[in-house]
Amino acid sequence: MTDVDWQLYRSFLAVVRTGSLSAAARRLSLTRPTIGRQIGELEQVLGLALFTRSPQGLVPTGASATLLPHAEAMEAASQALTRAASGAADETKGTIRLTASEIMSGEVLPPILAEFQDQHRGIAIELVASNRIEDLLRRDADIAIRMARPTQEALVARRMGAVPIYLYAHRRYLARRPVPRRIGDLFGHTMIGIDRDESAVRGLEIAQYRITRETFSFRTDNDLVQVAAIRAGGGVGGMQAGIAQRDPDLVAVLPELIRFELEMWLVMHEDQRMDRRVRLLYDHLAAALERYVAACA
Repeated sequence: MTDVDWQLYRSFLAVVRTGSLSAAARRLSLTRPTIGRQIGELEQVLGLALFTRSPQGLVPTGASATLLPHAEAMEAASQALTRAASGAADETKGTIRLTASEIMSGEVLPPILAEFQDQHRGIAIELVASNRIEDLLRRDADIAIRMARPTQEALVARRMGAVPIYLYAHRRYLARRPVPRRIGDLFGHTMIGIDRDESAVRGLEIAQYRITRETFSFRTDNDLVQVAAIRAGGGVGGMQAGIAQRDPDLVAVLPELIRFELEMWLVMHEDQRMDRRVRLLYDHLAAALERYVAACA
């Protein structure tokens, strides 16, 4: 089989993600005939049918599902190469890709990154706000902030500490409802928590009470929405202490009885240690996050 032009795989990924030639063309700033021609060329080179037509658009075949992770790995490598090349001429210029959870990205990192970019205006930052663990070995990102100990080898990992999580409610909410005095009282309250992603509470118990999806009467898997709902006076939910401390109207509920901890780790690939741009951001994040964790205590 002859080598395949990366552009063909790029178009393939766009069609998989958008479900149509037109949408893929808009995403890549190409024409619809160009995308169609490139998909046809890729199918011819590979000898595989990659899509079938349906009323809902183009549906990936089983062959597409097999190719997809490899195409995504090619995409990540291409993006990593672009980021590395962007700083080749000047080590204090270029692009760094950082990944962190939704809550860290939305609530903790913005002022930290604003300070960094004030000091290093030639460095662009791409922030991936996702609870999915990006693969640093595959170079999906340059630096990651993770709320669990990394297990992959060839990574440089620095423990920032443990972030305490308590239950909180807004004063407006507690003015309308009796303040919980014991754990059993919580189950008469509007509890804010997970919807379909039960991985966060799998096996979790508070005292003798097992926590499940049905524990919560306001359900969302988006951590930022959970925090917004607590701030709006919508009920009782978990929040990092460092985030809750910024709002004097948020009150800890049963803090002497209910406390969770999340470890925070700052991670990068060991090959990045010699990259000045990445190291500058890594060291900046380390200092800022250590301060944040210390303030949570």
